This record gives sequence, structure tokens and C-alpha cells, in this order.
Amino acid sequence: MGFLSRLWRRTGDKEQGDSSRSSDRADEVAQTIARVAKAIPKLTLAARYESRLAPAVRGTLDYASGIVAALPRPRDAAASAWSSDPYIHAFFATSDDVCETFGRSHELRDWFNEHIDCAEVYAVLGMEMAERTALGVAQQDGRTRTDVRQTTISFSDHRVRICGRTEADLHDEIVRRLVDQLALEALEQIAEDKSRRDALEEERALLKARLQLLQRQGAGMHAVTSGAAPVDLAEVARLQRELDANERSLAALGSPTEAIERQFDIVQRIYADPAAYTYVTVKQVRLDRMNVMVDISATQPAADLELRVARIPASPSDTRAFAIVRFRRADLPPAGSLFGDTSRVIV
Repeated sequence: MGFLSRLWRRTGDKEQGDSSRSSDRADEVAQTIARVAKAIPKLTLAARYESRLAPAVRGTLDYASGIVAALPRPRDAAASAWSSDPYIHAFFATSDDVCETFGRSHELRDWFNEHIDCAEVYAVLGMEMAERTALGVAQQDGRTRTDVRQTTISFSDHRVRICGRTEADLHDEIVRRLVDQLALEALEQIAEDKSRRDALEEERALLKARLQLLQRQGAGMHAVTSGAAPVDLAEVARLQRELDANERSLAALGSPTEAIERQFDIVQRIYADPAAYTYVTVKQVRLDRMNVMVDISATQPAADLELRVARIPASPSDTRAFAIVRFRRADLPPAGSLFGDTSRVIV
């Protein structure tokens, strides 16, 4: 069990003292801060960054613990489960698609190659989920009608990229990925801040050059010999106003030293409020065997599903359905049957 798994352990050893638990938690926070600093090296330039960032990181770990604690138990992803498990049946069009989907995952194959002693893997199955409404065939009042409005849920773009030896290991990896995603969000905002500074500095240089050019017009012997037009005082005044506004905007961004603090503030703000950037919601649906949404009064066989949907911070942001699954090595199709010439596979 990894160090992060202790965050969501539902029952603890009663003999462990408060000091031991406090020490474990401090180690978890410290290791997470080190992971964030590795992704954002300039973070270490901020004064006392570790102690100042610790409360925000602790909050992120608490938030992540709540997410993983609420996840359902893993489902067996196997062709044999397609007919009996309503979730697997909803996720895949046919039983053959189950193993083929996992077989196409380079990350899963790499994981099995690196863990040759493992007969199975725990993984996150991510999917694009779409709802489509159209007219379909249904039984109403004992008659078959072809103009019934129906909403169908479909799943596509299946991906398997997060793997673990055990369910607890997978939970650890999910927390690490959440921490990394927030770091990526922080890096994107830091880059936007830097881009604004660069743009303002470029604008300032252009304004200064234009202002100097206008101020020199008609000055000295150049005006006598070239007959240059008198300086446009109104244009000079306009440029000076723009330059003053530019200087104020740059001043608001602070000096290079202050920029480090601004970057730290961005990181601290994001980790203090992780729910603003990534979250998991539950969508409850009742689906028949054709993935058509039906109500409780429907006569055809149907199942009530609780679908997990995650919002992932990115550019642009992404929202995908996902499920925790268990997949057996024995069900992994030969690479050649899916990719053809395996020597040409790009990983």
C-alpha cells in the first residue's frame, strides 16, 4: 500500500498514537510538495515555499481522498462480463470490443511488460460519453411506434492509461495524477502571466521608439535640411498616455523578484481550491440493452447505472466518463492481432 493510500484508509490501527499519524501525514504533504516543485522548479525560489504551501497541499490531499473513497469497487473488464454486467455492456458495443480495447492500450501493455509477475491489473477506463436524441421504435399503449423520441448514451474513445498492481496502488496513482494535473494548470496560468509581461514589454519598447521619433521631428538641423513637418503634439500626448498606462500595467505585475511571488501565489491558489479545477460528478441513468434511456415504467429489461464523470483541467478542459476496472493478463490479445507488424507500432 503506497503512502497516499493511508489518506483514505477507512479503519486504522487503534494502537497507533496521534504522533505517528501526524508524522505520516507530514511525510505525505512533504513528498507531495516535492512532486509539485519538481514540476514547477521556480516554486523553490519563493521564500519558505514548503511551509507556506503545506496547508494548500494538505487540502488537496484531503479532497483527493474524498474522491477515491467514493469510487465504486473495480468491475471485471472481460468479454464474459459483457452479457452479465450492465456497466461493461453499456461501455462496449460487443463482447469482442472489451479485450480489443484494452489490447490497444500501449500504456497497459507497457505496464504488464514491467510487471511480469502480475496476472491482472487495476486500471482507469476513460471514455468519451455522448447523449443523442432521435426518433426511434418503441412500444406504447400496446402498439409499436416508430416516432418515439429517445435519448441514447454512447461511449467512445476508450483509453486505459492509469494502472496499478492493486486497488490501493491505483488509488495512489489517481491522487498523483490529480496533483500533477493541478501543477499543469498552474504552469499554464504562469505562462499566461509571463506572456502578458512579455507583450507589455514589447509594447513599451514600440511606444518608446515611436514617441522618441515624434519628439525628434522638426528638431535641430534635420528640420532645416529636410523640411520635416512640425511635431504632432496631439499624437505625442496620446503616445505618452499609452506609455503611462503600459508602465502602470507592468508595475502591477511587479519586479522579477515579485514575479516569483506571483507565481507562488498562483500555485498556492490552485492547490487551495482543487475543486475549482477538477472534480467528479455522478450521473444516474436507467439504460436498456440498447443504451436507450428509459424510465421506471419501461417494460423492456433495463439497469440503473451510476456513471462517474470527471472534469480534467487542460487546454481546453475535458470532461470524460470513467470506471475502475480489473483486467486479466490472460485476456490480453496478441499485439500482432491488433497492430499488425508490431515492429512498426509507435509508443
